Amino acid sequence: MLTSGKTAPAFRIADQTGAVQDSKALKGKPYLVYFYPKDATPGCTVQACGLQSDLEQFNKLGIAVFGVSMDSVASHAKFAAKYGLRFPLLADTEKTLIEAYGVWVEKSMYGKKYMGISRSSFLVGTNGKIEHVWEKVNTKTHAADVLAVITGKPQDKSAVAPAKKPAVKKAPAKKAVVKKTVAKKVTVKKSVTKKSASKKAGKA
Repeated sequence: MLTSGKTAPAFRIADQTGAVQDSKALKGKPYLVYFYPKDATPGCTVQACGLQSDLEQFNKLGIAVFGVSMDSVASHAKFAAKYGLRFPLLADTEKTLIEAYGVWVEKSMYGKKYMGISRSSFLVGTNGKIEHVWEKVNTKTHAADVLAVITGKPQDKSAVAPAKKPAVKKAPAKKAVVKKTVAKKVTVKKSVTKKSASKKAGKA
């Protein structure tokens, strides 16, 4: 992987719109080039959206932002459209720039080794030299981390931190009081008919 002080590799690669981005046009201008594994994956999405949220600050500082992965132009276009990304995503399908920066490395997951892109970023100065390198980037705070180095001031990272849902206390359920109704005994008085009464009188 390239380190600070090294000359930034030149590039001429198509972005998500199909337009070719040429590093020659950046001569005398600072820029940030960040490498990420794959479009639309959780960490890569958080990182890209964080940079997009602070893109206005980068623009004010005159810092161009370029994302780079092996994904195709079509994949980049879909990714950019879905999340409103307004900075160039370079489709380095041949790994030309990826290998030039030395970020195509051996990785390991669940004991299995494979080759992939190391999530790293490089700040290139006006002289075309690498001024700062971020290895093992924190996707949630990357934009703020870069701006802190550029401006020399710590950035508020609360905007990129995931919002915590307030804890909702559940009120204990009240037991319904069931009142038992006492059945009243109904006393039924047997009415004696006049006929039965007269029969009794005759017998007497």
